[in-house]
Amino acid sequence: MGDVKQVMLSRVRDYMTADPQTLDIKNTLLDAALMLHRLELRHIPIMEDGRLVGILTDRDVGRVAPSILLGLSPQEYNRVFEDTPVVKVMTRNLYRTTPEAPLAEAVHLLYNHKLGCLPVLEGERLVGIITVSDMLRALRDLIANPDSSDQA
Repeated sequence: MGDVKQVMLSRVRDYMTADPQTLDIKNTLLDAALMLHRLELRHIPIMEDGRLVGILTDRDVGRVAPSILLGLSPQEYNRVFEDTPVVKVMTRNLYRTTPEAPLAEAVHLLYNHKLGCLPVLEGERLVGIITVSDMLRALRDLIANPDSSDQA
């Protein structure tokens, strides 16, 4: 997608990450921290019985991690991650979008609400996630060939 008109007419489905990695509400903060690190993610949709119920971000994990200034032993530090369910830390009441929504609508939600991502749902089924990084890819496509709209 390098053509300006194509990017301007893009839908969320054109830039979203399909079938994102998820965790269940029964998972722990340790599970989330390991997944975030191992897969180099910043957002994890949290599911309950196949339904999206929240999002956990790397910032959420950092916010609840004990400070090294507390002087906790490694075992005490790890216990916080092992004993904290993701449901206690995740964000609920999410903004969301659909695969067919115009990309501009997703940009509007992300920008105006200072969000890092939007879950993408078809009905109640999670089908993807669109992030600020995905929007940067769309911007790259838009500016990579700035004169292409003049050629049409």
